[in-house]
Amino acid sequence: MSTIHGLTELGPATAKRQVYSPLEAYWNAFQAWRKREKLRAELCRLTDSELADIGITRGEIDYVASNRSISLDPLRWMSDIGTRM
Repeated sequence: MSTIHGLTELGPATAKRQVYSPLEAYWNAFQAWRKREKLRAELCRLTDSELADIGITRGEIDYVASNRSISLDPLRWMSDIGTRM
């Protein structure tokens, strides 16, 4: 008969395993693309004066929708690019 000397620390039963899945990576990329497309569509629906209120032009919509570092808060976005209203 053998004896175990020592204890093994077990984590909580609900801990999420970290497993790499290529399918999950594709799904996350697809979800990010859908978010950008939704944002682009919402910005395209705005009038030119509404776009000017948030500090962008119609020609900048693609850039704003695809750039993840820009905040959706217009005041924060203006500070991110170094200009203030």
